[in-house]
Amino acid sequence: MANETINWYPGHMKKATRMMEDSLCLVDAVVELRDARIPNSSRNPDVERIVGSKPRLIVLNRADQADAAATVLWKKALTGEGALALEMDCKSGRGVNAFPSAARALLKEKIERAEAKGQVGKALRFMVLGVPNVGKSSFINRLAGRKAAETSDRPGVTRGKQWITLNGGILLLDTPGILWPKFDSPEVGYSLAWTGAINDNILDIELVACRLLERLRELYPGAIEARYKFSPDPEAPGYELLEAAARKRGFLISGGEVNTERMAHVLLDEFREGRLGRMTLERP
Repeated sequence: MANETINWYPGHMKKATRMMEDSLCLVDAVVELRDARIPNSSRNPDVERIVGSKPRLIVLNRADQADAAATVLWKKALTGEGALALEMDCKSGRGVNAFPSAARALLKEKIERAEAKGQVGKALRFMVLGVPNVGKSSFINRLAGRKAAETSDRPGVTRGKQWITLNGGILLLDTPGILWPKFDSPEVGYSLAWTGAINDNILDIELVACRLLERLRELYPGAIEARYKFSPDPEAPGYELLEAAARKRGFLISGGEVNTERMAHVLLDEFREGRLGRMTLERP
């Protein structure tokens, strides 16, 4: 990949980060949502600093769109790092019911200490955090059984903090999706752009699509052939792949020129909706 760098850190994210730091003393543990298709790039490094030694449960969301074999590897890797990891699809609700028991297992020692002091049934408080558009609101709404948090396919909808009460004495503190000021590598920025964690309006959408086609050619070349009806040339730059896909779709403008911008939007929409098949763009 070329060394183009994507960064997006609007002012409200800095404010949200401070809010999380100030609120951490109010919770017993943290639920960190990651995108199962990009578990590494959707890990905010600032979370390590903010959370410190608090117990953490990692939810690999959108597991229904991720490569199942890769998700197994990621869960094993995260468990090896000492985290408790669950895979879910918060949109359909698959796997969400595993959360309450996992939450209690995570805080087993704390619950036992409280019960020894006669504090039976004390509420367990969790902060829910993650990058924008990773599915935090869908996760909360599924657990609450109602629309307790606003959902959208656009990043940056949740701005303030709010407490949501679940059955069984669990409280969730919803927080805004936050990124960090400078990404470790161009690949992280592209991965976040592909999944919609970065606002499309600030992106060169054609460049983002070119880089996605290059990654798909590397990991899932059959998906390109199945969806866009051409075999990707292993040596061609991403823009040639984008042009080839646009021609196959018949996206032409005056003079027979291909409409690569339209194709770029279609490609990203179809990837985000899972129409290209189940795929994970990173390995542990």
